[in-house]
Amino acid sequence: MQELELSEIQGFLVRDYKEMPVSKYFLLQIGDASKAKRFIENISKKITTVVDKDEESFINIGFTGIGLSALGLHENNLRAFTREFREGMVTPHRQRLLGDHDSNDPSNWDWGGTKNEGIHLMLMVFNSTQENINTQTQQLRKEFVEYGLKEVFLLNGETFPEGREHFGFRESISQPAIIGSGVTGIQNDNIQPGEFLMGYKNEYNVYPDSPSLINEQGNINMLPDDPIEKGKKDLGRNGTYFVLRQLKEDVNGFWSFLNEKSKNEDGSFNHEESTKLAAKMMGRWPGGAPLVKFPDKDPGILTDDNDFVYTDTDRLGLKCPFGSHVRRTNPRDNFEETGPAESLQLTKKHRIMRRVRSYGEKYTASATQHTPVDEVGILFGCFNADINRQFEFIQYSWANYPKFKQLYADPDPFIGVKENPEPGVVQQFTIPTEAHNKYIDGLKSFVTVKGGAYFFFPSRTVVEYLSTI
Repeated sequence: MQELELSEIQGFLVRDYKEMPVSKYFLLQIGDASKAKRFIENISKKITTVVDKDEESFINIGFTGIGLSALGLHENNLRAFTREFREGMVTPHRQRLLGDHDSNDPSNWDWGGTKNEGIHLMLMVFNSTQENINTQTQQLRKEFVEYGLKEVFLLNGETFPEGREHFGFRESISQPAIIGSGVTGIQNDNIQPGEFLMGYKNEYNVYPDSPSLINEQGNINMLPDDPIEKGKKDLGRNGTYFVLRQLKEDVNGFWSFLNEKSKNEDGSFNHEESTKLAAKMMGRWPGGAPLVKFPDKDPGILTDDNDFVYTDTDRLGLKCPFGSHVRRTNPRDNFEETGPAESLQLTKKHRIMRRVRSYGEKYTASATQHTPVDEVGILFGCFNADINRQFEFIQYSWANYPKFKQLYADPDPFIGVKENPEPGVVQQFTIPTEAHNKYIDGLKSFVTVKGGAYFFFPSRTVVEYLSTI
């Protein structure tokens, strides 16, 4: 087993910070690089790592590609980072991969888009109470002014009781565990650290791409040696990439659609069937119970049960449809053409560590209650060592692809539906049954992207190093 340097790794990768239910993500722009470096040096001493668990608040930090450039990182050193990180989320190619068209087009975003100010870094602050974090915010904003940092946007997030998000489902249950992190997952979901951390071997038994220092700058004695590029220093070790997307949820539209599709023959609403259809689309009941174990009725329990596979228990998708959100974004042993064992290994190479917070009104919807007053949604975040092979692959090849598994016109019902599909394109959700397939046609998009960016989350030492360049 590879030994992880836990005191160097930013804590949000390994821990979900549930003990700190309120959070603020400050999206900042560097106005004066020399002043910003002093701020970063100070913050480097306050960063929460995996082993720091007793602080009054947790703090983590990430940088965009343009942010590293604004800070003064040499162009050649920036080129050592992966292409998708350097280019960022907003390019024509990324739009095609992620499906960011129509209302999701970056020109419509509130932050991070083509018409918004550039984001250079993100300071994430987590606290136990709203009062405490408000006090912390006042102090931080004074420091932003002092160190020449402009607050471009602020994202307020929190975790709700029972771990639910606004659509009504428990969130972030199907999480992998990083081998060596101190967290143990289910048998088939313990993942090599190189899938999430640079400087360690991944599921291919190789090191993921990690930025080396091409041109010497700053205090290079702070950096570890590159394990592959002999004589080079490693900027990436113990670091990771973080994907952030603000996703607005049309809660009323979602449940109204399901209620309409689940009506009784006399035209009356059948809320029990509506909830069942929602569970079919998600792959779990709202309380978290997986359909492969409870296919017919909501057991009415709150659970984080993640210990199941599909081939032995639901090969034909009669319990949990092939197109459900959880089955397609984490297929487990779902690929028959490779065999269950090989499928599990394949899935391990496309895992992400989700870190999701809700924003907006504290509201949890259901079939009978689904009209929040204010805008609601989630701050979807995920960690991965290879943005292209992990996050982007899942979105493009599994969520957006309508012919996933044995399907024909089925995008992911939550994150893959096009708002305005091309003429003649059908978008449906297929529910296999013993007799024949049942089709829910006319799928609509109930999630809208409001902003997004890719961040580099360095090790604690590399954060401090960046203050010396």
